[in-house]
Amino acid sequence: MHPLSAAADHLNQRHDRARAEAEALRRAALDDFWRGANASLSTASGAALRSARRLIHRLQRRRMLAQGRV
Repeated sequence: MHPLSAAADHLNQRHDRARAEAEALRRAALDDFWRGANASLSTASGAALRSARRLIHRLQRRRMLAQGRV
């Protein structure tokens, strides 16, 4: 095998490994991004649900007070 051909083959192998590693890193970064986004949405929706429940309770209590049932 010619030395230039061997060097080109070696370079191609390094490029292939670099591309594979870059793809793996991209996938890991996307997984991390979506995991963080899902956690943020879950936290926000939990807080919104709690606020809505508290509002419902306050409105029911206010209606009962207005009707003289408390």
